[in-house]
Amino acid sequence: MSFHGADRSVTGSCHMLECAGRRLLIDCGLVQGSRDLEEENAADFGFDPSAVDTLLLTHAHLDHCGRVPLLVKRGFRGKIVTTAASRDLARLVILDAAHLQEEEAKRRQRRARRGGRESDERPLYTLLDALDSLDRFGALAEYGEPIELAPGLRASFFNAGHILGSASILIEAEEAGKRHRVLFAGDLGNVGRPLLPPPSPPRAAEIIVMESTYGDRRHRPFSESVEELYEAVLATFDRGGNVIIPTFALERAQEILYVLRQGIEQRRLPASMAVFLDSPLAIAATEIFERHPNCYSTAVAELFAHGQDPFGFSGLHFTREAADSIAINRIGGGAVIIAGSGMCTGGRIRHHLRHNLWRPEASVVFVGFAAAGTLARKIIDGAEQVELFGEEISVRARIHTINGFSAHADQQELVDWHQQIAGKETTFLVHGEEAEMNELARRLNDVRVEMPQPHQAFPL
Repeated sequence: MSFHGADRSVTGSCHMLECAGRRLLIDCGLVQGSRDLEEENAADFGFDPSAVDTLLLTHAHLDHCGRVPLLVKRGFRGKIVTTAASRDLARLVILDAAHLQEEEAKRRQRRARRGGRESDERPLYTLLDALDSLDRFGALAEYGEPIELAPGLRASFFNAGHILGSASILIEAEEAGKRHRVLFAGDLGNVGRPLLPPPSPPRAAEIIVMESTYGDRRHRPFSESVEELYEAVLATFDRGGNVIIPTFALERAQEILYVLRQGIEQRRLPASMAVFLDSPLAIAATEIFERHPNCYSTAVAELFAHGQDPFGFSGLHFTREAADSIAINRIGGGAVIIAGSGMCTGGRIRHHLRHNLWRPEASVVFVGFAAAGTLARKIIDGAEQVELFGEEISVRARIHTINGFSAHADQQELVDWHQQIAGKETTFLVHGEEAEMNELARRLNDVRVEMPQPHQAFPL
């Protein structure tokens, strides 16, 4: 087994298992954060893409699927196996990423020309590369149903409770008379959130590859987080400002819409409240969410069964066109603006921050993880000024960080999930910063724990 992404860091998940003459890749994600990471995304994978037989995708977040077009561009000709919901969402995410990269490359070329310089800026991959990669999606996985990948090699997907269609993947591998059960946890969900059922691990595995994003802390109860969101909205409206919510397009945007809808129904929030979902990606994702009602918790599934939209209400506006997005910035107060990206590394959220971050009456509400080096992390860590579009913007808005909305399990939930699995021998911790990994490792005292370095390999 070898590790090629999200090793002692949070983004860019990519792991490989070699067995019985086959090479399986588990996830192939984009490294997200500062501009310095662009070189890392363009660097060699650490393996030959043409030698990979199958890619198993745990879920459709960009840091797990965002380098798939590059993998195909550099020679991968195998099949991609994932759940139906993950396939639908991954198509959306990959095409959106390609479009954004093409636009960013063009923007930098224009800047260089205006400055009298030549530019060799190229996107990491193009829309055509993205379309080529979509042809690689093959068999669809059902939770709990084994898929034969090759003689002596099969994979089973189990609900990870993280986002729609997310999975932990158990690989049962046999070679030279030896058998192993290797479990790739993927990203594990935060128990008690309203949309999805909790994670459901397999009964047994000897080797576990496990995320550690929040390995050093507990989340606030979800109900308290909802209460804090409602209070932030009402207090901001009283001050005459707007509420800006940077959010991930998959799961988080839909969950925020769900709790705002509940707040209006319970008369906790004003029925006339204007909410703008200003993200074409999140809008399309919401429509995909409605195609997979079988993936939800019982309460949400019942809403679908009775013809009710869990994400819709009268004051909700879907903003697809750029002109409509620009028009939102003429609203001085009384609006909730939900836009991507969640870490503020791109997308329309940066424009809304530019127009509201300097206003004391406004609020910015962070509802998810922010990796080191991202604009979101700088604001959360207390920066007094940040740069947006070449302009220094003062941070005067009220900043709220509500971690109970996180789609990631907290420390205790990670430990509880781990304890449900029998036969454990070795656990590899990935997808976490070193402090979080070390703290979680201390809690997993019943197994050998490894924390791989990038491109480190281990014989099983």
